[in-house]
Amino acid sequence: MFLKLYLITLPVFFIIDMIWLGLVAKNFYAKHIGFLMKTNINWTAAIVFYLIFIVGLIIFVIMPALEKNSWVTALLLGALFGFITYATYDLTNLATIKDWPLVVTIIDLIWGTVLAASVSVVSFFIASKIGL
Repeated sequence: MFLKLYLITLPVFFIIDMIWLGLVAKNFYAKHIGFLMKTNINWTAAIVFYLIFIVGLIIFVIMPALEKNSWVTALLLGALFGFITYATYDLTNLATIKDWPLVVTIIDLIWGTVLAASVSVVSFFIASKIGL
């Protein structure tokens, strides 16, 4: 079941996050933290993050939601998981990186919450539809 959920959740996560990063927030990050951004993205690190994040979503959010047969559980646990994980990154940066913009932390916390909640709900509905 885990592998099937992984194969469902991975493209859902990737599509939603790429819309955010590639279209919606592309200029936002360049404007606020462009001075910190690398010219060449470390794709290995980015892919490892995605792979690990999705494991967390499945174990801590999607599987419990499927066990309860509750999309509301997927929504609420997904939002909480996204908020906590993105807070780890953004609040650490705010605490330790000189000139880290508060607005980036706020937007990222909102995005992490929305991203994880939406990926969890969509993945929940797909998994439910195919009988997982």
